[in-house]
Amino acid sequence: MKKTSLAVALAATLALPATATELEVTHWWTSGGEAAAVAEFAKAFNAGGDTWVDGAIAGSGGTARPIIISRILGGQPMGATQLNHGRQAEELIEAGLMLDITDLAEAEGWRDFVNPSSLLDSCTLDGRIYCVPVNIHSAQWMWLNNAAFEKVGLPVPTNWDEFVAAGPALEAAGIVPLAMGQQSWQTQLAFGALAIALLDYDTWAAVNTEKNAEVAAGAEYRRVFEAFDDARRLAVGSNVQDWNQATNMVITGTAAAQIHGDWAQGEFQVAGQVAGEDYTCLPGLGFNDVLDTGGDAFYFPVNDDPEITAAQLRLASLLISKDVQVAFNLKKGSLPVRGDIDLSAANACMQKGLEILASGNILPGGAQNFSEDTNTQLNDLMTAFWNDLSITVDQVQADYAAIIASAD
Repeated sequence: MKKTSLAVALAATLALPATATELEVTHWWTSGGEAAAVAEFAKAFNAGGDTWVDGAIAGSGGTARPIIISRILGGQPMGATQLNHGRQAEELIEAGLMLDITDLAEAEGWRDFVNPSSLLDSCTLDGRIYCVPVNIHSAQWMWLNNAAFEKVGLPVPTNWDEFVAAGPALEAAGIVPLAMGQQSWQTQLAFGALAIALLDYDTWAAVNTEKNAEVAAGAEYRRVFEAFDDARRLAVGSNVQDWNQATNMVITGTAAAQIHGDWAQGEFQVAGQVAGEDYTCLPGLGFNDVLDTGGDAFYFPVNDDPEITAAQLRLASLLISKDVQVAFNLKKGSLPVRGDIDLSAANACMQKGLEILASGNILPGGAQNFSEDTNTQLNDLMTAFWNDLSITVDQVQADYAAIIASAD
């Protein structure tokens, strides 16, 4: 897009539109908690005089991303689309298919309030900004049903090892110890959460940022694979597909716990559950108060209609505005990307996350560490191991190290 036309579109963000512009927005937020959260975006956008046309795609990001990318490449772009901030849109940006929103970000001073700054860095390529981060989602959590442990006469575990020790009593009572949806990204998420919980930072970084295959094959990492082996055995009987179905097992007491991201909070909230009373959350699985800073961002495919471009910039500005950040993240269970807003209304688990964020004890998210190709290989490996108990810890660790050796 020419600089002059972008300047005109940017000026249009400073006032309400003369006429309502319809903007199709694609995303994969379809669970109860997610739908409640994204409705806050739509409500705010519509209140500004434009029209949010909801393009929800059922399923996970793994299902939605190929559809989104195919439409953009095929010349049928949406007005805006959710992706994860990280490396997922690199090729689309390099092909000139994503709107450069640097001028808007600079005019509004995003770098002054986006926290941590790595979130905006993940939207940046060759010095230009192409997306607006909207939340911080961390995967390193365990969610536990308090009543399930009361039923078997045990205290609610305070860490992963205590949970594993409670497994036999839970099974004897007919409670599935660990709920897990049968999708590759969920098993890989659990593995990643165990790695961050059980390893020191240097060991974790050697593999995840430095791509050190020797460390991946070593004794310290073996502990993670052994814990992952425990996890898959504790999840036998968890015959659900989607993550929110697994969360519902915990909410209803069918299962005792789930290793999952903080977006699970939205489901507890919709179900009327109270953090600290009905359920317990363990960041870092009770061992290591550290969180990754993955999350969601919105990108805006390039188009030839200046009214659409102006509406895209209005939406980008709105998504990161103070009031909308508060309304959305309180429903989503995620942390805001702004470091200058009041979230005193957040529940006990969100407050834990905010404290960790404030401490600076954070790591980059998986989408920021590995390419999509590497992530796919890791997902496939973890799924195969999870579903086939005949695969040994030695085998899966060797295969994992081989993927790390060629990771990009």
